[in-house]
Amino acid sequence: MTAEPAPPGRSLDELEGAWPPPGPGATRLVATAHALRRVPLGELGAEGLRLLIGQDVGLPHLVPVALDLLEADPAAEGGLYPGDLHDAVAGRSPAFRASHPDLAARLRAVPPPAGPGYGRETRSPADGAGR
Repeated sequence: MTAEPAPPGRSLDELEGAWPPPGPGATRLVATAHALRRVPLGELGAEGLRLLIGQDVGLPHLVPVALDLLEADPAAEGGLYPGDLHDAVAGRSPAFRASHPDLAARLRAVPPPAGPGYGRETRSPADGAGR
């Protein structure tokens, strides 16, 4: 399946249908994901993309947007560490990659970020970045 680019001025709620409001006991993560679904795709930024993609939300629409950022900057950083967006995209299920070979090929073409401070695996618990 080839992913069609979504219009950058549309939100996930517009493209996929709105989610009901989060319940009163919703975690901050759930409330944030709900709020981000109302943001136009072109305005999400690395952190919004990282958060939603990491939760497997809206992947066919968001992964192409994330890959656009990663192709320009493989170490694009959300709120965790340099390269966290790359890790979020690369960590999606093999089934998603198999059903979207065009996106998988684009990700393979992005060089993985490297260097000092990149990624969870380079940080120790002393850095405050446990696994």
